[in-house]
Amino acid sequence: MLLVSSLFTASAMQMDHGGQPPENPCADPGKPAALKCGLAPGATFDSNGRLWVAWAFAGHVYVNHSDDMGKSFSSPVVVNRIPEAISARGENRPKIAIDGDGRVFISWTMPLSKKYTGHVRFSRSLDSGEHFSDPVTVNDNLEITGHRFEAMGINQRGDIYLAWLDKRDRLKARREGKDYPGAALYYALSDDHGASFHANVKILDNTCECCRVVMDMDVDQLPVVMWRNIYDKNTRDHALVKFVDKNKAGSPVRVSYDYWKIDACPHHGPAISIPDDGVYHMVWFDNAPERHGLFYAHSRDQGQSFSEPVNFGNYESTASHPHVLSVGQKVYVAWREYDGKRSTIHLMRSSNGGLSWGEPELLVETDGESDYPFLLANGNAVYLYWQTQKEGFRLLTVDGAV
Repeated sequence: MLLVSSLFTASAMQMDHGGQPPENPCADPGKPAALKCGLAPGATFDSNGRLWVAWAFAGHVYVNHSDDMGKSFSSPVVVNRIPEAISARGENRPKIAIDGDGRVFISWTMPLSKKYTGHVRFSRSLDSGEHFSDPVTVNDNLEITGHRFEAMGINQRGDIYLAWLDKRDRLKARREGKDYPGAALYYALSDDHGASFHANVKILDNTCECCRVVMDMDVDQLPVVMWRNIYDKNTRDHALVKFVDKNKAGSPVRVSYDYWKIDACPHHGPAISIPDDGVYHMVWFDNAPERHGLFYAHSRDQGQSFSEPVNFGNYESTASHPHVLSVGQKVYVAWREYDGKRSTIHLMRSSNGGLSWGEPELLVETDGESDYPFLLANGNAVYLYWQTQKEGFRLLTVDGAV
């Protein structure tokens, strides 16, 4: 399994003929912030079709936008005026969401003084991204422990949800001399456009502690959250929970039965997409001896049962970090592979709601370091964005508007 810890590190850069790494224009934090040098960007379209991107550089989160599908961008606007540590790699990156009135919401994780610790941070703009509020810490436990890997979602009513992996209960258990595998899944709700958040609520104990958490809204505008969970002593399969009320999560259900037993951090979370028909489309990675690689499955009854998982991607080429997007009956799955020299992005399509799939397509490639691929929709049009060391931020058309 290939794990890229960050972009643009000198050790991984291509060497020139003299045996020295070429000059890296992104290595100097004193230079002006630019999206090309931004780490781990998150992107979304607003209701007017404007592309927005949030990214980290030199202790700040920045936001800018594009009105020509990524060909050019506005000047970046700083979110946190006072610099701070920002998790911006792979599984843990800045998130961006925009409501129907143009308010812009940003979340990220701020690492603390000890390894594997952090706070969930949040800021908002009430003037369409011109200015941002001073960041606040959403986790109401402020001990130096893990509050990380947050997912953010906003529904049509404007409710903002944040869910994350939290180690406050593990810290408490260890003070009491008790064993506590993994972390816990917590969430917080804001129903006043991000002005404040309700008290944190725990959904369950003993989650895997280092894989991304993902979230999408069901047709009833309540969140569905998916994550890697710990079963038995150390079996790390996937689970999801659907909210049954505005501020109440239902009972978690197990999604995958791959039985990957590992006492380590996979750093390899799932993805979920829910279109207007309410079908849950999910992808994930597992590395169990008998069932390993990338998998897709769907649920047509709100997570009560799941289709037989479909295995895809080239395991021998370290197929990894899949993403999924569904637009009506069309479903798209993208992932990254690496052959030792090049990173390639592959795509698979279904036109019947995930019941059958076309052959995988090679979409794009690079010979430098690269981030993970992400799919996003603008109406019926589907795009993929990918940040690479060589080319910077790339927005690729997968399917044009119908």
